[in-house]
Amino acid sequence: MAFIHHTTMTPTKVELLTEWLPKQSWYAGDAAAPELVKAGGFRLDDPEGEVGIEFMIVVDATAQEPTAYLVPMGYRAAALEGAPDEALIGTSEHGVLGTRWIYDGVHDPVVQAQLGALLRGEAVPQHQSLSDVPDPTVTVHGDGPDNGSDLHLRRVLRSADAGQEPSGLLVAGWTWPDGTTARGVCVEARGPR
Repeated sequence: MAFIHHTTMTPTKVELLTEWLPKQSWYAGDAAAPELVKAGGFRLDDPEGEVGIEFMIVVDATAQEPTAYLVPMGYRAAALEGAPDEALIGTSEHGVLGTRWIYDGVHDPVVQAQLGALLRGEAVPQHQSLSDVPDPTVTVHGDGPDNGSDLHLRRVLRSADAGQEPSGLLVAGWTWPDGTTARGVCVEARGPR
């Protein structure tokens, strides 16, 4: 079980993402410096207790229509060997744990392994900011991916129509800047099922 430390991070995760996000090919905004707010997400536990795993949803409020982004992150005590340069979101000084190397989770094997475990029903999504508290709002639909399926992480999230539960492999919620809530597909399987 991951323990959530209520302490400082310098720079903060949102500050790191504000610089990193516009450099990504899937960034949908026009602003070179988006106005990001943390809007939702969840955590997964690393069975080895070494890597912090967070799936953060941030909303860019600079656009006329706010845009929600999903960023999976792996927090490590040392650099991830063999990771491509673009995988590193940045480093931050954690008030308790010291320097953390924060990686884009699509390049972190521990993050990917635990996402697979979640989709197979072998891991439980955890509350984003509380220790050892499951998050029942994160739902997995279906039986998980088959070996022939590719998992597709939706970086730009779309909310389902009001009153309609979205159908997809992994669904989570977030809050828009005006206070309304939304739910959408975060991960889907493509290919044979």
